[in-house]
Amino acid sequence: MIDSAAVATLGTILGIWAHPDDEAYLSGGLMALARDNGSRVVCVTATRGELGTPDPLAWPPQRLAAERTGELARCLKILGVAEHHWLGYGDGECARAGASDAIDQLCGLIDRVRPDTVLTFGPDGITGHPDHQTVSAWTTTAFERAAAPGARLLYSAVAERRVPRWQELDESLGVYLPGHPITTPTDRLTVDLELDRDMVTRKVRALAAQTTQTAGLIAAMGIDRYTAWVGDESFAEAAACPALTTLAAG
Repeated sequence: MIDSAAVATLGTILGIWAHPDDEAYLSGGLMALARDNGSRVVCVTATRGELGTPDPLAWPPQRLAAERTGELARCLKILGVAEHHWLGYGDGECARAGASDAIDQLCGLIDRVRPDTVLTFGPDGITGHPDHQTVSAWTTTAFERAAAPGARLLYSAVAERRVPRWQELDESLGVYLPGHPITTPTDRLTVDLELDRDMVTRKVRALAAQTTQTAGLIAAMGIDRYTAWVGDESFAEAAACPALTTLAAG
């Protein structure tokens, strides 16, 4: 089990995500801890999240894409991450994109970065979002083709312990699509971070930098509850996720 003190053992980290803010919600603390330990961290984002608004009149796709590009840059700066790449796909369109081109891009990045650890969604996509699921499939295939021997592929996981505390809130917010989340017992988690006060405060600052996505939520929840809500991060070895492996095979 890897906790905050052992994050350095993950070596060079390559995180591959679908939309701006996925990286901060699911691995913001881990990335910051790794960078503080002197590890290299590279972040990849498939889309610019241009459809991520309940008000498309105020935020038409081109305008929102530009805004979220800047927000992500500010977020990553707070976390200490200086290396970032866009894959260039449309928000909501990953499943219809050419998988071979996406996989080739990711193979190229894996070959250049030579990560010790690759982070991404599991085949469930955490929330069930099709872009998340597609990015998981792309990344898993690219990892199998291009990763160095001994490299690790870790899937973001929802720790089983979160359910009693947060299920009602998650349902009220519509975080998960039907049938999700698929939770993971503690004994199957490879990385299980409960961020300390300083680190979770830093993570919240990074998330708050993505204002179009988080300002309303933080205002509605209150900063203390929001901080508690984002205060842990979990990952499981891809090969040790039976439920997720079944999804991938389907």
